[in-house]
Amino acid sequence: MSWRPTYRSSKFRNVYGKAASREQCFDGITITKNVHDNHFCAVNPKFLAIVTECAGGGSFLVLPIHKAGRIDPHHPKVCGHQGSVLDIKWNPFIDNIIASCSEDCSVRVWEIPEGGLRRNLSEAVLELYGHSRRVGLIEWHPTCSGLLFSAGYDFKILLWNLEVGAAVRMLDCHSDVVLCMSFNMDGSLLATSCKDKHLRIIEPRSGKVLQEADCKSHRVNRVVFLGNMKRLVTTGVSRWNTRQVALWDQEDLSVPIVEEEIDGLSGLLFPFYDADTHMLYLAGKGDGNIRYYEVSTEKPYLQYLMEFRSPTPQKGLGVMPKHGLDVASCEVFRFYKLVTLRGFVEPVSMIVPRRSETYQEDLYPMTASTEPALTAEEWLSGTDREPVLMSLKAGYRRPGQVAFKAPVKERRSGPGNGLDLLDMVPPKTENELLHMFFRQQDEIKRLREDLVQRDVTIQLMELQLNNLRNNSS
Repeated sequence: MSWRPTYRSSKFRNVYGKAASREQCFDGITITKNVHDNHFCAVNPKFLAIVTECAGGGSFLVLPIHKAGRIDPHHPKVCGHQGSVLDIKWNPFIDNIIASCSEDCSVRVWEIPEGGLRRNLSEAVLELYGHSRRVGLIEWHPTCSGLLFSAGYDFKILLWNLEVGAAVRMLDCHSDVVLCMSFNMDGSLLATSCKDKHLRIIEPRSGKVLQEADCKSHRVNRVVFLGNMKRLVTTGVSRWNTRQVALWDQEDLSVPIVEEEIDGLSGLLFPFYDADTHMLYLAGKGDGNIRYYEVSTEKPYLQYLMEFRSPTPQKGLGVMPKHGLDVASCEVFRFYKLVTLRGFVEPVSMIVPRRSETYQEDLYPMTASTEPALTAEEWLSGTDREPVLMSLKAGYRRPGQVAFKAPVKERRSGPGNGLDLLDMVPPKTENELLHMFFRQQDEIKRLREDLVQRDVTIQLMELQLNNLRNNSS
């Protein structure tokens, strides 16, 4: 038996993370100091929302996504809550609608004007009351724009029909605080993790628990459905307080399919899954690292790819929806990272190192669109539908402007040979070194293609010359 490790062939094996320059960050933001384990950040192709520190109530900023730079300390805020804001989420189908929940026991839905706020917004479109204690989590239904789920410290999950402005279902199957909620692709199943150390899969219309696991050896914090793979991923802590990731079969939660220890750090691990690329990202709260894996239905199930490292610790991360990515630069994922100590939000792009002269069909399959698949009434009556799909090809622009341009470095003086192998400034991090390597690989490939093209041109000219000689003779 060979001792050599085996590597799966994958187009995502060399994906690397690229942090934005300081000019492309959102600076001067008083990010909330609340210790609640949420992201405090939400993003879509129009706006970036960040929960801020505020005396005497709760507020959050809403900034146009393309207006980066230093933010005026008196910039208008959304400030209607009487308690600290604990979670915010953009409607996946309407870019101007955002929901928030708070320690004041309410859930509120806001409409942001086109172009952003010009004055403080204190009147919500809807104010929803039904929880007896503070509300820590909210989640939009993935295929229906009019349904919103909220989880409170009263151990209950409420389903709000925004078309009638009232709670239409109550899921009362938890014995402690709900830590995380995640829907499958069509919204027919809801997975929850709870402080009572149980992982549950629930039928969200009736509140019936379909599967349940008592996770004593793997204390689950976060859970996420893996698209249509009928699998779940959880992050948590082992008996020895090491951070773990586990993969589960949604039909049988008796034992995880695979369980892997990550490290001994104490911060929470936030999981993010991209159903289009089958990539799983694990970002640590309190550290600056983002590990990423490729998920498959065969062993080893979780194939480690690489790690983005940064010296700036993250409090939370917002994720840009797929239709907001820069497809011309082969960007497959983008985080917006909250850095509390410096008070700024830093975009981090995950990029496939590929020269994109044309639209890359294999990197961007049909993805969930901004059109809901069904109405709230249809879903409540028992209908399930897969998301309406769209192509990202319309977002491709040929002279592709990359999402974040790297600063131009000085080259060594002297005669060049068409390939700059040495920069005046050496790479400072592993990510910069990888980026330099892939850039040089692309340059070598381009030069080879040029040589082949020149050979073809020379051969054609020789043939034409021979024809001329034969005709003259």
